Amino acid sequence: MSNLTKNIIRFIVFVILQALIFNQLEIGFGIHLMVHPLFIMLLPFEMGVISLMGLAFLMGIIIDIFSNTYGLHASSLVMMAYFRPIVFKFYGPREGYDPLKEPSVFDMGNRWFTLVFGYLLLIHHFWYFLVEIFQFNQFLFILQKTVFSIIPSFFICLLLQSFLIKKSKTK
Repeated sequence: MSNLTKNIIRFIVFVILQALIFNQLEIGFGIHLMVHPLFIMLLPFEMGVISLMGLAFLMGIIIDIFSNTYGLHASSLVMMAYFRPIVFKFYGPREGYDPLKEPSVFDMGNRWFTLVFGYLLLIHHFWYFLVEIFQFNQFLFILQKTVFSIIPSFFICLLLQSFLIKKSKTK
């Protein structure tokens, strides 16, 4: 299967998962499960920032239409897409990224994925709740919602990778 076909299928799957399943769950304690940032994380290493931000906006606006959230998902995904190349460069290997690999836990390892996706998810969630609440006097509440939402979202994204991504064959 080509890279384009694989990413189109992932796009559709993540939009359906987020808009029709995870946005409908009421967990409590301000927890919002968000798995759609994993799609932006799994895009190829060599993808440019403008393309990333365009795809992030498209995915976010589609989820916003289903969720009636008026651009919250779009703006937070665009913010994450903007910082993705910066975080990748900061945590990149000296010899550069292998274009045959994808930024998944299987290809890049647990430590790299935990750090990189953790920071990107933190950026995404913090921006989402900052724009949602939009009151700086509620900063501790924003942090509370961010922390309570990142942890289960991160673990669900790890679980989704084991179902959606084939492990690459290493020689």
